[in-house]
Amino acid sequence: MKECSEADWKLFRMKIVGWQERYMETLNARLAKILTDETLPASDRFWKAEKMMSREKKTSGVTIEMSRNLFKLNLLRLLKEKVIMLEDLSEFSPELQEEIRRLWEG
Repeated sequence: MKECSEADWKLFRMKIVGWQERYMETLNARLAKILTDETLPASDRFWKAEKMMSREKKTSGVTIEMSRNLFKLNLLRLLKEKVIMLEDLSEFSPELQEEIRRLWEG
């Protein structure tokens, strides 16, 4: 993989916060649904919610190691975990978009 441009790196650092917030909004909605599911006993809801949170806190939509060396791998991980879609990369350089698309689809 080629090194990322300074402009793409700066844009990523700006975008990641919004992407993570958006992802965590969906997680919060899923968590609320679990916790308010009256068809389950309170203990089941609690443990189901705890299991979900334990699993999700390790995803790139919640925590991510910010490193230029991991930049493209992080983008692929964000795609894999459905934190972002290819369309979310539309503001990045055409070269980066093409490389990520090739890696993602290849």
